[in-house]
Amino acid sequence: MYIPFEQLPPRSRLWIYQASRPLTDVEVEQVKPLLVDFITQWTSHGDKLQASAELLYNRFLVIANNEAINSPSGCSIDASVHFVKQLESIFNVSFFDRTQLAFLHNDTIQTVPLPEIKNKIKEGLIQADSLYFDTLLHTSGQLQAVWPKPAKETWLAKYFV
Repeated sequence: MYIPFEQLPPRSRLWIYQASRPLTDVEVEQVKPLLVDFITQWTSHGDKLQASAELLYNRFLVIANNEAINSPSGCSIDASVHFVKQLESIFNVSFFDRTQLAFLHNDTIQTVPLPEIKNKIKEGLIQADSLYFDTLLHTSGQLQAVWPKPAKETWLAKYFV
């Protein structure tokens, strides 16, 4: 069952996939009905999941499930991964490269390769207050509270000590 993202309980489970490039507005409009179709049909052991899927900032695919109603099984999670891989194929984009970190800088999303993060901090290009899109969040409430959030409030805090 498709639920608008903002109507999901704050403890709903999240999966965040970062696109390797920004999707165009046209691509976003093409993706939206695919997301609704997938979520509408997404089940766990034959029971429909109460879930949502959104594309945020034309860059982040977010899938969320209200686990207070029912949880996805391994097969359900596999189905969601297969769906995301289909999107990759259709739109010629990668959603599974976790080596690129995304920051909001001057209203633009900029990515930094993970191996370069220490150097970018030393150079002052990334600072403790730089806004970071943490894709490791676990709940929709975390995402809705503050996202992106200052790097010093994420797992990147260890680099600013």
